[in-house]
Amino acid sequence: NKLILGDCLEILKTLENESVDLIYLDPPFFSNRNYEVIWGDEGEVRSFQDRWSGGIEKYLDWLNERVKQMYRVLKNTGSIFLHCDWHASAHIRVMILDKIFDRNLVNEIIWCYSGPANVKNRLAQKHDTIFFYSKTDKYFFDGDRIRLPYSEETVARTGRGASKTGIMANVKGDLSERHKNRLHEDGKYPEDYWTDIPRLQGNSSERIGYPTQKPYALLERIIKMASNKGDVVLDPFCGGGTTVAAADKLNRNWIGIDQSVQAIKVTELRLQTQTDIFTSLYANSYTLQLHKYDYDTLFNQNPYQFETWIIGQFGGAANKKQRNDFGLDGKMPDGTPIQVKQQENIGRVDIDKFKSAIERSDKKLFDKNKTENRPVGYFIAFSFGRGAVQEIARLKLEENIVIELVKVEDIVPIAKKPRIDVKIGELSRDFDMREIEFIATAKTDAGVEFFSWDFNYDEEKGFKAEVVIDKTGTQVHKFNAGEYNVAVKVIDTDGLEGLEIIKLKINGKIEKK
Repeated sequence: NKLILGDCLEILKTLENESVDLIYLDPPFFSNRNYEVIWGDEGEVRSFQDRWSGGIEKYLDWLNERVKQMYRVLKNTGSIFLHCDWHASAHIRVMILDKIFDRNLVNEIIWCYSGPANVKNRLAQKHDTIFFYSKTDKYFFDGDRIRLPYSEETVARTGRGASKTGIMANVKGDLSERHKNRLHEDGKYPEDYWTDIPRLQGNSSERIGYPTQKPYALLERIIKMASNKGDVVLDPFCGGGTTVAAADKLNRNWIGIDQSVQAIKVTELRLQTQTDIFTSLYANSYTLQLHKYDYDTLFNQNPYQFETWIIGQFGGAANKKQRNDFGLDGKMPDGTPIQVKQQENIGRVDIDKFKSAIERSDKKLFDKNKTENRPVGYFIAFSFGRGAVQEIARLKLEENIVIELVKVEDIVPIAKKPRIDVKIGELSRDFDMREIEFIATAKTDAGVEFFSWDFNYDEEKGFKAEVVIDKTGTQVHKFNAGEYNVAVKVIDTDGLEGLEIIKLKINGKIEKK
């Protein structure tokens, strides 16, 4: 369960062969229109310029590289669903999918939808294509999970499709209420054209402000029919996070990748919003992989988790047992010990203890590294005091012992999370109702991507965004009499976030004059 910020081509290269059960991708369509730049942040704009710099050939080459990696990580029993529109669907099928997947096309799904059609010189395009390919003929598929209910008319006059009820198909006549209920429960298998899932309208409660956001029902159907609980679902262009949100709700493991900071953070907000205090006790945890890490979060993280993570980032392996290890926390591939202190200003005493532990743990390796002028150990911390630095220099000069001091920021890029200042003012009042204006500003070394708001924040349930994407930092909200916690988050261009909570007490009724 990972949300990863980055180019999916580079991320996919780090995944193991045949490690994914289901891939759904909704790559940017080849439309040559500015609306394909949805978030507008640096990562997305850079990717947009790369995709369209050389016409359809460059776009296909860009997509082909990535689909090749998807084929490699997909299991032999797995499936891939590539979502596209009429601009490049023929090219994608013939020049990419047929070649890479050896023409193992299972279905060409046509997703039909309605909407305004102000086209006079041709027929309005009102469908997308979802290519369903498998790696082998042993792919997983369960159509029973996605049966559609029959209409009342069909149930009333026929037993069509009622194989599970024991009624012969196409037999007309009155059916008992029990059989009618069974027909409703079982339903019919969907065809390869889907007309029952509408596009998201502007007033939809699902809307998060992502123009090409796909409906939850669409991804729910795909995930249900082509994977099992516990399987790994991958979305290499996770965008508004619908695939990840659906996979998480359906108890699948998942990997979401996007080059846009906003896409990754919006997906994270969706996960937080759909997880309540009850489900969070059972929900799988996930990791967020950004280009930079928040200093305060790392400094206050669970010590064992931090040690394991930072040692792995450094290229070593953490001690799992945490016993009989002489106080050491891990080793490099050649066995050289690693010590981690989740502290600042490490002193000389810590260096002395580390040196003694190294010698006691493996004297032979210690002497070998010393003779070869190699580090006998690595000490990782947030910062080192003058005494530690002086002792390291003395050991090298007088005893030919090299201990390498490594700052956390030398291993992973670190930044300070943004800070928020909020001003509030009353705009109007009517009886016991107040209309309040909130104006949030951020202090950050990076730029601001967006703000998010929770107007009924509950610390136990966590942040539940009512307004997911706010580019201005200004919101107006109405409150009845009572006490409220209003929370606002700011997301910066590094993907780091700051949180501010405003406590409000709204007075009781006011007599109308």
